Amino acid sequence: MRFENTVVIDAPVDTVWDMTIDVARWPSITPTMTRVQRLDSGPMRVGSQARIKQPGQAEAVWTVTRLQDGREFTWQTRRLGLTMTGSHHLEPLGVGTRNTLTLDVSGPGAGIFGRLFGRIMRNAIATENAGFRAAATS
Repeated sequence: MRFENTVVIDAPVDTVWDMTIDVARWPSITPTMTRVQRLDSGPMRVGSQARIKQPGQAEAVWTVTRLQDGREFTWQTRRLGLTMTGSHHLEPLGVGTRNTLTLDVSGPGAGIFGRLFGRIMRNAIATENAGFRAAATS
């Protein structure tokens, strides 16, 4: 099950990328994050982890599985038998950036999860993307 949202942000890709990898800053950017705590130090890299608290959800540890500097950041968590993979894909558009957020949910029960929580997931990633756009252009 995939949920996706794309916006064009009137800011350079470097600006949007800096916000994307500064995950500890996300609670000030979007109301979908209550707390984000890096569990390691230094630059974000494959294997980096963060503990995330989101409204109405238990804390979860997310682990970076793919990172293409300036272009893509993907991480993953497992809960309730499901694997959740969140990605940020950035594409430069002249002076702006196309920012695509995706959440893939797989595993037994992913279809049921999608039917029960699909609307909430779509709204959450749209809210996150709107937050990134507002923060990058302010």
